[in-house]
Amino acid sequence: MKTHYINTPLKLKDITSMRTGDRVFITGTVYAMRDEAHKRFIYKIIKDEPLPFELKGQIIYYTGPAPAPEGKPIGSAGPTSSYRMDTYTPQLLEKGLKATIGKGPRDKSVVESMVRRRAVYLVAVGGAAVVISRSVKSSEVIAFEELGHEAVRKLEVENFPCIVANDIYGNDIFTEGVEKWKK
Repeated sequence: MKTHYINTPLKLKDITSMRTGDRVFITGTVYAMRDEAHKRFIYKIIKDEPLPFELKGQIIYYTGPAPAPEGKPIGSAGPTSSYRMDTYTPQLLEKGLKATIGKGPRDKSVVESMVRRRAVYLVAVGGAAVVISRSVKSSEVIAFEELGHEAVRKLEVENFPCIVANDIYGNDIFTEGVEKWKK
């Protein structure tokens, strides 16, 4: 198991050495999005309209943060179950998205798309939302403000903690974990 300190936007060299189970600490811009924002991105892609941010090399974090307490950039910002975005993820990967962050396993078609597009899936620890939010240095709504906590946010993070769940080689921490447990 290795530890990687990476900066955004991601380049292929940032993720080629990552393997399932490795620790990752992210510094830079990460975009917070959930279900409805993903749906709106897909509509924009279908209509060939500009997206609120360039997807190439970016990371999307599946979260709907709580309101920010006074003096803080964000409230609790725990990961959302990633399977809810599985329908949309392959199309975003086609546009250059390089990583997603959430919790729980991904659909086989998403894992295959990540291998094809050379992207990774990272997991953040559920139940540690307050700890995760300490890595967020700023938060700005950049699209779909009417969605409230599900609006698209541009987060500036420092040493945001994750674990590689799916690498670009098709390895899956959820499958491997089950197989190791059976032994």
